[in-house]
Amino acid sequence: MKKVSLIVHQSYVEDVIKNLHETGVIEIIDVSHEEPAMLEDMEKASMHPEAGVCTTYELRLSRLIDILNRIKSKPSGLKTILNPQLPEIKTVEDRSLEEIYSYAEGTLGEIEKNILDSEQKLNDLKEQKDRINFYDQQINYLVDFDIDILDIGESDYLIIKAGKTSDLSNLKVEVDKLDNATIYFKQFNSGKNREWAVLIATHISEREKIEKICRDNITEFDLGDLSGRPKDVLKSLKKEKTDIDKEKKQTVSHLRVFAEEQLSELLALREEIKLERVRKEISKNFAKTDSTYVVNGWVLEKNENKLETAISGVSKDHVICNFETPSVNPDDPPTYLETPKWAKSFKGLLSMFATPKYNELDPTIIMGIFFVLFFGVMLGDAGYGLTILLLSLFGYVKFSKYSEMIGSFSFMGIWLGLTTTVVGLLTNSFFGDFIPRFIYGNPESPLYSLTVAGIHLPAEPLKDPLTILSIALILGLIHLNVGILLGLYQSYKRRDFKEMLTERFCWIPLQLGGGLLIGYFILDWQISTTLMYASGIMVVVGLILLFISTGPIGFFDITGYVGDWLSYARLLALGLATAGMALAFNVVSQLIPSMIPVVGIILLPILLIILHVVNLALQALGAGVHSLRLQYVEFFNRFYEGGGHEFAPFELNRKYTRIEEEK
Repeated sequence: MKKVSLIVHQSYVEDVIKNLHETGVIEIIDVSHEEPAMLEDMEKASMHPEAGVCTTYELRLSRLIDILNRIKSKPSGLKTILNPQLPEIKTVEDRSLEEIYSYAEGTLGEIEKNILDSEQKLNDLKEQKDRINFYDQQINYLVDFDIDILDIGESDYLIIKAGKTSDLSNLKVEVDKLDNATIYFKQFNSGKNREWAVLIATHISEREKIEKICRDNITEFDLGDLSGRPKDVLKSLKKEKTDIDKEKKQTVSHLRVFAEEQLSELLALREEIKLERVRKEISKNFAKTDSTYVVNGWVLEKNENKLETAISGVSKDHVICNFETPSVNPDDPPTYLETPKWAKSFKGLLSMFATPKYNELDPTIIMGIFFVLFFGVMLGDAGYGLTILLLSLFGYVKFSKYSEMIGSFSFMGIWLGLTTTVVGLLTNSFFGDFIPRFIYGNPESPLYSLTVAGIHLPAEPLKDPLTILSIALILGLIHLNVGILLGLYQSYKRRDFKEMLTERFCWIPLQLGGGLLIGYFILDWQISTTLMYASGIMVVVGLILLFISTGPIGFFDITGYVGDWLSYARLLALGLATAGMALAFNVVSQLIPSMIPVVGIILLPILLIILHVVNLALQALGAGVHSLRLQYVEFFNRFYEGGGHEFAPFELNRKYTRIEEEK
């Protein structure tokens, strides 16, 4: 990575910005944050005034696009899921901002008012229908009353109240206290949901009393200016709703025509304006003098000449380029993660933890290899592995062109499925003991029997867990020591030899010497006296180096290391859980036909599918989480710090457009 400073004459700054955007090799930094000392002799550049105009056009276009996206017909069903549509890419000319504005005005002038008016009409129709539904709901309570809706309310001599109550008895008591008051009611629903529609008529002189009774006992109906008998009003409201639905359908069809004809055009136009806005906004990160702009940023060392050649040509050599080799502190350069295509999916797993610092090793590939290996050991079933493999292959072939994320994770799933399948075959597990139990007819029969180099296969975790535990702990030692070696190499690259010897190298003699002594005194290994003394010396040397670095607290680092190593026993634990649950599901399913002779035969395959899908989901989740934990906690603890930020060049990101090539 190189730190670059560009001094550009103000006459060419817009051309240089456009070229930098198209070239996409420089990450531009904000001088006010990263280089505040520069502003002592210069002033901070401001955003180009056209950025605001671009934002306005973007907002107008976004509003129309949102309306059309909501209203356009969306295919549904399995066919749509399996064959999603790619966005239409428009070929556009390399136009000036003024030409884009002119085109935008022409496009918006034709359709903007029409679309916005149609949306407003839809909103108005919705409000009308909501109001009708509100009235409809209330009038349904009154449908059995022979009354004109218009009579409800006050007249010269009468007050008529309409509403509903859930306490009719109390209401009747209160109404009976009034002079010349009559109550009519009709029950709706029953039980706890029981309520009554009520009509109360009384003399106008009882206004205050009836108002209080109604406030306390009923929910009054609000019927607006409706008139007529309830049944007639309901018919009228139904007709109004039919008319509204018809008008809404016509308006939606009208908008869908715009969506079909204009949506892709609007998306492309918005993208053009967005790219222009980004170019106009970037100048706020610059410093300026009376006649020049200063642009600071980061560029990959391999792209130095490409950058210099590109901007020299577009500025007619009215630019000065200065490249410097950065220091980690205080420059804090970004990190460029160059990952091969097959390992890109593991990059996301690393990003969830932390991006490596500029001078730190990129552990993506090694972490990915061990993640896949540990996942396969933990899940450890060939049937589940084949399921993951086939689904991942389908996702990669079918959807990778539609979504980079789906393609990336599907590719990782292929590796996970392959590893799980291999481990499952080595450990005699294919949907548990499905094949021996349901096909061979003997649950004790293995999938196969084979001896390779004196090792009998398959090795079954449920029958020989100690062997699997030994393999898990060996894998753990390998994983931890790869981390230690990476830490040694990283300290060497940084020329931090004290850290390399004390914090990193100390674990090698400690492990070698400590392992031999444990084998001699506890496991009855036969080793020579000379080797035993050499082991003691290695332990002492390792302890001295460790305590130089950490002091007496280094003792807890030793116990912590042992704890980290024993954490790899989870490889056995999760493998046993997968095999045990699969076995239990098979046993339970096999018992069903004997318990329910006819129905059980039908239920058997259904139950097996459901139970194994549940087991696959639970165990795959557990394997993924615990495999990641072994990377993040045990492995990274040996060498990895993180805390960097990834190199993010100022580059074009087109989704809906491409520039027309010159003939």
